[in-house]
Amino acid sequence: MAYATYKSVDVATLHTSLTPCIFDSDPAERDALNSLVTDMGYDAIATSDPEEALRLIRMGRCRLVFANLHLENADPFDFLDRALRCDPGIHLIIMTAQYTLEAALEAIRRGAADFLPKPLDHVRLKRTLDEVAALHDQRRRVRALEEQLLKDLEFHGIIGKSPAMLEVFDFTRKVARHYTNVLLVGPTGAGKELVARAIHQISPVSQQRLAVCNCSALVDTLLESQLFGHVRGAFTGATDTRPGLFEYANGGTVFLDEVGETSLAMQAKLLRVIQNREIQRVGSPEVKQINVRLIAATNRDLRAEVLTGRFREDLFYRLSSIQIRIPSLAERLEDTPLLIQFFLKKYNDAYGKNIAGLTRRAQTILLQHPWPGNVRELENVISTACITATGDFIDISDLPEHLQHRNSRMTSDEDWRPLSLDEVRKHHIQKVLQMCNGNRLRAAQILGIGRTSLYRYLKRDGFDTRLPARASGAAA
Repeated sequence: MAYATYKSVDVATLHTSLTPCIFDSDPAERDALNSLVTDMGYDAIATSDPEEALRLIRMGRCRLVFANLHLENADPFDFLDRALRCDPGIHLIIMTAQYTLEAALEAIRRGAADFLPKPLDHVRLKRTLDEVAALHDQRRRVRALEEQLLKDLEFHGIIGKSPAMLEVFDFTRKVARHYTNVLLVGPTGAGKELVARAIHQISPVSQQRLAVCNCSALVDTLLESQLFGHVRGAFTGATDTRPGLFEYANGGTVFLDEVGETSLAMQAKLLRVIQNREIQRVGSPEVKQINVRLIAATNRDLRAEVLTGRFREDLFYRLSSIQIRIPSLAERLEDTPLLIQFFLKKYNDAYGKNIAGLTRRAQTILLQHPWPGNVRELENVISTACITATGDFIDISDLPEHLQHRNSRMTSDEDWRPLSLDEVRKHHIQKVLQMCNGNRLRAAQILGIGRTSLYRYLKRDGFDTRLPARASGAAA
């Protein structure tokens, strides 16, 4: 079937990067539609080979495809399914001479952008082309703005635009100018070490060394040797004399991660470093003067630890003269899309991939997830998805299994029943505690309440508050 020369609609000069693909096995129909689309102001690519059309889609050359499908085939929508697997964001318009309402609805359900009967309505075709071109160029401009926004919102490797994070950035800038001790408080995986590095990078001693020590990873004897150094023969295996991190970073910064995990004996030695600015190597009577900035971090409530006698009160007040709280990801969910984009770019570069983004359904799942592991959990999800993804977009099948089946575990509307607010609160607290594997500190942080408030609710609801909370895990 031949198309008439396009004269029924005024041709507007379009400045668009949209390149339509025309897939039709009939040469006469294909050439006629190609001429028609060209007359409308678009530079199209015509092909009769489905594999060539899919290659153009996979390469990103064509984000709009006109496909002539024959509904009498065994699987008339096979090309549609394959095209959407290559690029879930593509606009695929089906053309057919065997138009039926049922077929049109099925195509739309399976992801087609439109379903056009032949002969084509030129006005409708022109309107469809212009709408897709406008949307395509709008998305291209938005993507460019997002990339620029990502650069503008990066604060020394930390990404955030939420009020909570902007406040952290502002306070960090102010604190970094002054040579004083800083305590960073926040849940595991929230980015406390990144904030510590930012403080050092913009401080007056940024040209000096930054030493990092994870206090929870070492027993007391090894931690003391790591921090203060040792002399030869001080203990079994000490075959030579070595300086500790305080000497190594003298004039710079020492970052003590998870300082709340240290013993009372080690806390006393740290207090001496802060008060007297002096250290002793293990096995040596010599006292060495040092001048370091101490940044400590913890995911524990140190005030509560002081009350229970597990943390020295004098050391707490020495460390917390300046305190910065790093919010959990659940407290700044508006940063999630930016973080996804940041990690996607990071792991595209790391793995040599060119993943354009996430499908809408994958984005929906990530935006609804509570992220108990915070930013570190999100980074791990994106990193793994970049490895497993075979297409240009990360889809649900590329996400970890617990996220893939999240929707199936959600309570259906059929199970809904009216509850009092007290019952809703009790049920919600139980769910959050279950998600946190019984870690009450983390549960309280996610719920946005203090740990004492959580204990009060648990006692009111009949739970045994004497049971110890589980360990809170690795440091952020």
